[in-house]
Amino acid sequence: MSGRVHATVEPDLAWCHEAVQGVSRTFALTVDVLDEPMASQICLGYLLCRVADTVEDAGHIPPDEQADVLRTYRHAIDPNEDVSIDRFRTEIDEWVPEPERRNDDWEVVAESPTILATFEELDPEVREAIVPPVVEMVDGMAMFVDRHADEGGLRIDDRDELEQYCYYAAGTVGNLITNLLTQGDVAEERARRLRDTAEEFGLLLQLVNVSKDVYDDYTEENNVYLPAEWLEAEGVDQEEIIAPENRESSARVVDRTADHARSFLDDAQSYLETMPLSHGNTMEAWTVPYLLAVGTLRELRSRPEDALTETGVKISRQEVFAVMSVASDAGRDSLADLRETIARMPYHRAVDPAE
Repeated sequence: MSGRVHATVEPDLAWCHEAVQGVSRTFALTVDVLDEPMASQICLGYLLCRVADTVEDAGHIPPDEQADVLRTYRHAIDPNEDVSIDRFRTEIDEWVPEPERRNDDWEVVAESPTILATFEELDPEVREAIVPPVVEMVDGMAMFVDRHADEGGLRIDDRDELEQYCYYAAGTVGNLITNLLTQGDVAEERARRLRDTAEEFGLLLQLVNVSKDVYDDYTEENNVYLPAEWLEAEGVDQEEIIAPENRESSARVVDRTADHARSFLDDAQSYLETMPLSHGNTMEAWTVPYLLAVGTLRELRSRPEDALTETGVKISRQEVFAVMSVASDAGRDSLADLRETIARMPYHRAVDPAE
């Protein structure tokens, strides 16, 4: 069933940590700077989400079968349901590429039994913190696949639907993180503040992805997340979103979407400033993706049209390293100043003007 050879499915935490490195540079950075037990808890929670995300993004699976397979996966990870992960693995098998043609994302799908077996070794209270947000995410993904089945890919209609999608894709992850952070002795007021801003932290990160990945989302996955309502206001059909003649008009919608992402920056910052540093949690783990999002929004403001081409919108490797370096020492009190600096200019240039 996968590229690895084993007679029976066994837990393999080391493989799971290695798998995260292949499927998400950003989440790998996060896991690498968490301590145990949080590092492994976040690693496994993320991989459970990634299985569903890969299936949802698979344009080669007919929508009806896609939704059915997602629901099977949802039942398999829910301990209250009598469905095994082997059933999911059997149903998805015809859509999983052969080992020699399999990328890291599909290797994670192929190894879903290993991931779940490893996850089931976590303490019961940890599993209870992780499963509900993941189940909600998968339910939402199946619903969106059903809703847009006739279009062959997702076509977001308006701002409300965009926020709903981003909630299922990433707001649920914010809730998952919060469930882990609020285990044990956490003051009720702090827990309340975390819960009030958890979804916004996820929405910020997802809206940044929606804004910067327009070209890849359309050409590789046949998904258009920029709302039809906003595109229509610019005279652009969703099916012509990356057409060169629409570049200027579509770029204004990219800018509008990025501006919507900016509306979540304050709550996301509040979330980071509130989170407890216990159970292996570190400020660095979540400061890095937050500050990289700020930098990406800066680049989107200066050249939104790049999100519509193969060029793409990204921040430089030098800035990533500079942000990682400062985040290792950053405390709660420094977040506002770092955000202001990075929103203005690439951070490596701010700390080394000679570059």
